[in-house]
Amino acid sequence: MSHKSRLAGFIIDCKTDDLDAAARFWGEALGYAVKAPNDDPADQHYIGLDSNRDDLIAEVQLVDHESRVHIDIETNDIEAEARRLEALGAKRVAAI
Repeated sequence: MSHKSRLAGFIIDCKTDDLDAAARFWGEALGYAVKAPNDDPADQHYIGLDSNRDDLIAEVQLVDHESRVHIDIETNDIEAEARRLEALGAKRVAAI
């Protein structure tokens, strides 16, 4: 199997006391509808935005670090993808 990667989505990390308000802000800013919250406790720190694409996740995430936006790259080989990105000039900060 060959190494594959693709943009899976973007996550907007929000350090906030009101994730609903942050999701409404980003939904309005991007022109995306805010999805209904998921009742699963594992998802309590995420609110989805409707990107109108089945192949692109857009979410607002509650975090305790400074707010920022990050992209999620889906791959079938994490190490191969890290090496590919490093060859393009990326710097490895931490392994998860």
